[in-house]
Amino acid sequence: MTFLLYGANGYTGELIARQAVANGLRPILAGRSEPPLAQLARELGLEHRVARVDDAVALDRAIGDTPIVLNCAGPFSQTARAVAGACIQRGAHYLDITGEIAVFESLAARNGEAENARVMLLPGVGFDVVPSDCLAAHVAKRLPSATHLTIAIQGSSRLSRGTALTSLEGFAAGRGAGAVRRGGRIVRVAPAWKTRAVDLGAGHVRVTTMPWGDVATAFHSTGIPDVEVYMAIPAAVRRVMRYGRPLLPLLASAPVRRWIEARVRRGTPGPTAQQRARGWSRFWAQARDDAGYSATARLLTPEGYELTVHTALECTRRVLHGDWRTGYQTPSTAYGPDLVLAIDGVRREDV
Repeated sequence: MTFLLYGANGYTGELIARQAVANGLRPILAGRSEPPLAQLARELGLEHRVARVDDAVALDRAIGDTPIVLNCAGPFSQTARAVAGACIQRGAHYLDITGEIAVFESLAARNGEAENARVMLLPGVGFDVVPSDCLAAHVAKRLPSATHLTIAIQGSSRLSRGTALTSLEGFAAGRGAGAVRRGGRIVRVAPAWKTRAVDLGAGHVRVTTMPWGDVATAFHSTGIPDVEVYMAIPAAVRRVMRYGRPLLPLLASAPVRRWIEARVRRGTPGPTAQQRARGWSRFWAQARDDAGYSATARLLTPEGYELTVHTALECTRRVLHGDWRTGYQTPSTAYGPDLVLAIDGVRREDV
């Protein structure tokens, strides 16, 4: 029961490696940096392989004959194309924990390649986007006539270093704007474009539009052409997003970006074990049709990084047992809207 865990020495990758061993799995640890990778491998008694994404030969050698690669190395805009391409060439299934819209869409465009190679491309097997994708598919199933889908998310934990750096990379590359789906197409909108109140299960909270991964995946999962995703963020952050729009180009400046990156890297890797254990996440989804009918549901889950560990390993375990579909998939197209309910501590309710 082995697979290649790429990016194993990152914050989330290490959490997944440790839990995999606790679950009786023997992942091969892989990544771009030898010292921390070797140290983790020695501690867990696992094999490790070093390969940069820009070294095709080393990457091909690292994958070898392993049947699955779980990519945890972000920003995925810098790793997904190369790792997924190597998987297609090797005939290995590709999974990752991205939440980046452009990565989802670029992998969807490789559906034909994956089908020809008889492999599955399954990005987003973590907090992005398993719970929200499953909830979207659930409400869409309850209302097959739906033409509009709205998703809202609230979490209690802070970002890891890797997630913060991925977000910064997106802003610097000009992907800091918001995004929604209209008529099946992804449309760029202003940051903090809309704000509304939603009851995610503990009373109404204000949520703001964000370019979450479901803007890409929900259309593939449900066929619903109009999709908006909202998140609960502090009011101060919302004001910065809204009124600081003219300053966003500064993030594309190399000196500014290096200064912010240095500050992020000096911080702690991510939430502590105690913070993850106490944390929680809430999701809300509503499907509506043109006749005015709607279907609404809510989801309560563990903290985001904790959830990612278990959803990523749940999907990996299923693939290892031969449960997979050829080509590009989302979590719900691969395993149905009830996939997230396989995780301890997850509760779903129809509103």
